[in-house]
Amino acid sequence: MIPIITLHSSLQHEFLHGHPFRNQKLNDLLIAPPIGVLVPYLRFKSCHLTHHINENITDPYDDPESYYLDRQVWASVPAWLKRLLVANNTLTGRMTLGPALATVGFIRSEYGRVRNGDRSIIWIWARHLIAVALLFWLVARYGSLHPAAYFIAAYFGMGLLMVRSFIEHQAVEKANQRSVIIETSGPLSLLFLNNNYHSVHHAYPSLAWYRIPEFFRENRARFLRMNGGYRFESYWEVFRRFGFRPKEPVAYPMEPNRTRRNGDGQ
Repeated sequence: MIPIITLHSSLQHEFLHGHPFRNQKLNDLLIAPPIGVLVPYLRFKSCHLTHHINENITDPYDDPESYYLDRQVWASVPAWLKRLLVANNTLTGRMTLGPALATVGFIRSEYGRVRNGDRSIIWIWARHLIAVALLFWLVARYGSLHPAAYFIAAYFGMGLLMVRSFIEHQAVEKANQRSVIIETSGPLSLLFLNNNYHSVHHAYPSLAWYRIPEFFRENRARFLRMNGGYRFESYWEVFRRFGFRPKEPVAYPMEPNRTRRNGDGQ
């Protein structure tokens, strides 16, 4: 179940970018069932499309998929939480702790949005929870897994997906150098629907997953020049380098957009 749930998450990513049908409402309807349990599809869609504002990638305020914290915020984080977040910046930590930390952080963010007046989120979550309850009932009634076992599979399905997202971005000044290329065509590349060519995806987000590898090969030198050589040979190389060692500090190394706009970091 774990790789199936991971693949479903990869399909959600493909569907929200306009595939396989031109009718986006049909795409959303087909992919909306909460197979992965933890995140409502429509909220993932909204946050991910915001993430695709390329100049905001990695920004701790304006990129909803950022794992960085403003340096001022980082300085105020309790020591125990700092240790957790540093562990989460290793690949092993991201696969095990990552789903819990990401889910808790996302729910806190959602609660903040609701308090600020975005009531539409309440109805998205309500529909999601009803659908999850129905899914668990179907699993218990007709399936071979206990709902608790299914939830564990969903948790580690997200953990497996985070092998991909762990390395996708780096915090550097030039926006087009923030997205990675991993030159592999192995099982994980298929499981992630070629999002290992992540720099290509951010440059051409509407390019269908099955066209990405050939398009990269035809333009390899241009993409590697564009992303500043942010490249790995394989996910095995990523694990060797960062399996038990943090990829980067949690504290954001640049001035966040909000600080630059307001001058006070508030």
